[in-house]
Amino acid sequence: MRVHVVSDVHGNVEALKRAGDGADALVVLGDLIDFVDYHDHGKGILGRVFGAEKVARFAELRRGAHSAEFGAYVRSLWGSLTDPARVVEEAVREQYAELFGAMTAPTYATPGNVDAPHLWPEFAGTGVHVLDGDSVEIGGLTFGFVGGTVLPPGAVLRKHAAWVPYLRQAEDYDAAVAALPRVDVLCTHLPPAVPELTYDVVARRPELGSAALVERIAADRPRWSLFGHVHQPLAPRVRLGRTECVNVGHFKRTGRPYVIQW
Repeated sequence: MRVHVVSDVHGNVEALKRAGDGADALVVLGDLIDFVDYHDHGKGILGRVFGAEKVARFAELRRGAHSAEFGAYVRSLWGSLTDPARVVEEAVREQYAELFGAMTAPTYATPGNVDAPHLWPEFAGTGVHVLDGDSVEIGGLTFGFVGGTVLPPGAVLRKHAAWVPYLRQAEDYDAAVAALPRVDVLCTHLPPAVPELTYDVVARRPELGSAALVERIAADRPRWSLFGHVHQPLAPRVRLGRTECVNVGHFKRTGRPYVIQW
């Protein structure tokens, strides 16, 4: 069996069309949406809605240490629109129509934090299986899927904002991980809470990881733990016991799937 795995697609439709070439199955680990394009400020949903100049300012403030100024700027952007939630959903729907149309069958997909999972069943056609807190057998191995990421400690999700990322309470995420059957391949968007896997060397800060995933890896000893989320990790792979923990790569930039075979 040969399975191709991608994560952090962020709108790279053309590469996604080729991602399953030569594979028995394609696994997609989320972040389909291109919300903010930090390399080309005119692209992505924010670029389309507000233009490159305003997104450049957005990116500059986000990199800085002035969170209050960044928050005020974001609120001013959304405040300039009559119905920001409708504008964002229309843009998301346009991207999903292209992205799901690019997936080859069979595809097994779970959402990332930059996704709107409530819309996925609307766009997932025949041969595209949406899995979150579910498992499936592929080529005799059990693949378990958990989507989204974890809310930072003390953070509150604004559920009525123009854009609501797929961030989960830690208790909810941990329960989804615990509810999986014994798996041979653990597929998540979020990495296990291992410092080498969660630290982004370009952003120069650690992202959140999941301790529950580390515990599940120790209990099940799967062949692989596959994930994305951290675009430039300190280490792309770490071995925990017999388990190969692999960041499958920032697909938007590389356009290359990670390949597993057995």
